[in-house]
Amino acid sequence: MKNKSLIALLLLAVSFTACKDDKLAPVQPNAVKPTTVTEALPHDTDDPSIWINHADASKSIIVGTDKDTDGGLYAFDLNGKILKKSIPLKRPNNVDIAYGLIIDGKKVDVAVTTEREENKIRIFSLPDLQPIDNGGIPVFEGEAQRDPMGVALYTRPSDGKIFAIVGRKTGPSGSYLWQYELSGKGKFATAKVVRKFGAYSGKKEIEAIAVDNELGTVLYCDEQFGIRKYKADPALNDNKKLALFGQKDFKADHEGIAIYKKTDSTGYILVSNQQANTFMVYPREGAKGNPNRYPLLAEVPTSTIECDGADVTSINLGGAYQNGLFVAMSNGMTFHYYAWDLIQKRIDEAKK
Repeated sequence: MKNKSLIALLLLAVSFTACKDDKLAPVQPNAVKPTTVTEALPHDTDDPSIWINHADASKSIIVGTDKDTDGGLYAFDLNGKILKKSIPLKRPNNVDIAYGLIIDGKKVDVAVTTEREENKIRIFSLPDLQPIDNGGIPVFEGEAQRDPMGVALYTRPSDGKIFAIVGRKTGPSGSYLWQYELSGKGKFATAKVVRKFGAYSGKKEIEAIAVDNELGTVLYCDEQFGIRKYKADPALNDNKKLALFGQKDFKADHEGIAIYKKTDSTGYILVSNQQANTFMVYPREGAKGNPNRYPLLAEVPTSTIECDGADVTSINLGGAYQNGLFVAMSNGMTFHYYAWDLIQKRIDEAKK
């Protein structure tokens, strides 16, 4: 009961703050309530990513960014308790996780975040959250427009190589995103640029990026314009746009993307409709007979305010999360955890 009361108080406080600002919409009365709300961070939460402990899934952690000049990465347990903070980072923005990067002959799970004020990506080992990048890796070198924001990691199934796809505050259409191959040199992680791609409308920015390893695709939000889809493997030398969808579904900004995997090829794409405090849900596999057409399946109202980033897993984490966990950032310096069953119920209701 204490946990439920705490969640209720936090939601009331955040909703009240939102209502005082005419630019922010309140939480909808029928919004899905979170299973857990994390402890608050000092500054400004932005983006979460889920690390699965394959030895014991109930000990999996959520890594989230605290976006400030004196910010950092934070690790939370499944009860929302802070476990650890990384070294201080200068405005870390987004974060993503991959498994088995070869460092000094050993496989290391990694979290990669963008450090905006340093124009770098930073690489940390997991679950200990220790830096392994020798001070960081500069990105968008030689460009006037740098300021890295979004990041997503692609693990190529054929050889296990890991690539970071990095976005920025603004940039040229056609080469807005840069893709880096990650590798190890001695005890440190390194990166080299192998691809530049990505159309851009010029309307706002590209921050939210997600990669589907099994389907070999990358999705990103061209804010206030739509969601774009490309092939993820740089070796294909194919920078043609595969799809553009969600153009008429959003109140304003297209934000955080999460991919729920029911099988290797089916599931859902969830995208934050930021100013409406909802998530738009599309079929991961696309429409029947056309994998590049994405009809809207549902709009799910959540208790998050102005959600920038989200992640999801279908893996059984135990307890309330037997069918997976959906995590989303919220104003109020917290992340909200939702048992997947709560989200699935709303999707099923929308299909009726």
